[in-house]
Amino acid sequence: MFITSRFEVDPAGRDPQNEMSADPPPGALFPWRDDGILNPEVYMPAYLLLLVAVLSRLLPHPGWLNFTAVGGALLYFGARRPWREMLAPLAALMATDYILTVYSYHYTFAWQLYAATWAWYGMAMALGYILLRARTTVVRVAAGALLGPTSFFLVSNYATWVSGFAYPYPHTLSGLGACYAAGLLFYRNDLASTAIVAGLAFGLPVLVRRMNAARGLVALAEK
Repeated sequence: MFITSRFEVDPAGRDPQNEMSADPPPGALFPWRDDGILNPEVYMPAYLLLLVAVLSRLLPHPGWLNFTAVGGALLYFGARRPWREMLAPLAALMATDYILTVYSYHYTFAWQLYAATWAWYGMAMALGYILLRARTTVVRVAAGALLGPTSFFLVSNYATWVSGFAYPYPHTLSGLGACYAAGLLFYRNDLASTAIVAGLAFGLPVLVRRMNAARGLVALAEK
């Protein structure tokens, strides 16, 4: 049974953790409270999710390749943080790529091979900013969870085919098809993980808010 009425994931959009950063004084990197103390309720969710994304890449998870929190974290960061802060996740994920390449995969690091991936990190945050910043609905979250992994699948596999690094596919149409076919497992895991992370990141605050509102109504009814 499908519910046809529109359901807003985040109708208020001004909850502390969903607070846009238009209020902080110009030049401030993080939002501040009126008493001059850094307000962790505003910036912490996006940065904690970024930390989870980095750990989900660094911690071994054989059999679940590409099942990470990266896609969902970048969507959320783009939707909830201002442009000037988006260098932080980009730098963190670039450092993660270096660590994995040199110390886990034991390859020589060449930044040119990661240019497409790093560009996609920015694209994913831009997608969150454009799609989910002003209005956050179930449809928009689902669209972001689909477009993010799909764009990464298309960009990263094409870059792999062109570079020939680690996986030297023939530079023919059949070679390109083989490269994309080999990436389908990674694509599936990325789709699943991004949907889960984005659903939780955008949906849990609404659930908590509604539960608190329900408790308030019950308390008023009992008076």
